[in-house]
Amino acid sequence: MSNTSAEFLARLVSDAQQDGITGFVAAAIVTEADRILLVQRKPEDFMGGMWEIPSGKVEEGETILEALRRETTEETGLTIETVNGYLGHFDYPNSRGGTTRQFNFAVTVEKTEPVVLAEHDAHQWALPSELPGVSDAVRELIAG
Repeated sequence: MSNTSAEFLARLVSDAQQDGITGFVAAAIVTEADRILLVQRKPEDFMGGMWEIPSGKVEEGETILEALRRETTEETGLTIETVNGYLGHFDYPNSRGGTTRQFNFAVTVEKTEPVVLAEHDAHQWALPSELPGVSDAVRELIAG
């Protein structure tokens, strides 16, 4: 079974619900050569100033992959061409007092420029060995 199949993704959601997870986020590892796209949260946002991979909330009635495609485009202006595979998840406390599970996927975009930010202050293409202020979970995810 592919790790992007409907059955696999349904199991991810089911497992998260059994774990008591209250929020779901889909995130994209977008690469260009050996660099990874990072975006910086606005200072006034939850976890303001933090660098992260493009990600966003899975809305009611939306699949994880639909959210992945929508959020990547909303946050970066880039269009996902291919979802290459599931890279795992991590959990973190959210601003509402619950726990969010972030599902992370390797993707290929149609083109890597221009990056158009709608919800972040800045972006950069970073080498995995030279990451700016990302969370430990994102650092571990990128380090593999």
